[in-house]
Amino acid sequence: MSYRIGFGIDFHQMVEGRDLWIGGVKIPYHKGSLGHSDADVLLHAICDALLGALALGDIGIHFPNTDERFKDIDSKILLKHCYDLISSKGYEIVNVDAAICLEAPKIKKYSPEMRAIIAAILEVSLDDVSIKATTTEKMGFVGREEGLVAYANALLKKK
Repeated sequence: MSYRIGFGIDFHQMVEGRDLWIGGVKIPYHKGSLGHSDADVLLHAICDALLGALALGDIGIHFPNTDERFKDIDSKILLKHCYDLISSKGYEIVNVDAAICLEAPKIKKYSPEMRAIIAAILEVSLDDVSIKATTTEKMGFVGREEGLVAYANALLKKK
């Protein structure tokens, strides 16, 4: 059986006047992520992990921020496209493990909903999606709430 692993990372600035979308969930907060799409840092990192596992480039290649078709697009649509792409190559997901770095807001109570959304899109069980969160102990741009970061690993296997 052929296995492939991919790693993804994404960064977004946090600004006033934008919604905060993480893991497909809109989280109430006075700041949101700045980006061409809805700027869902977690889903973008997972997209890159899926694409990277099969050497299919990155999210910027598939959904360039210069293309108006993707302006303010729901990142769940991007994740579904990445999933469909790896499926068309004959692979399925074993599991996804992700971490989000942000000082605030606390997202623990939103994590179950995020996992459910991601699992449904990727057609895996809830137990196959892990989401963790951490702060940077007030250090750096994340600690100053200027931005947030997400990391993701995805393990794929040949169908």
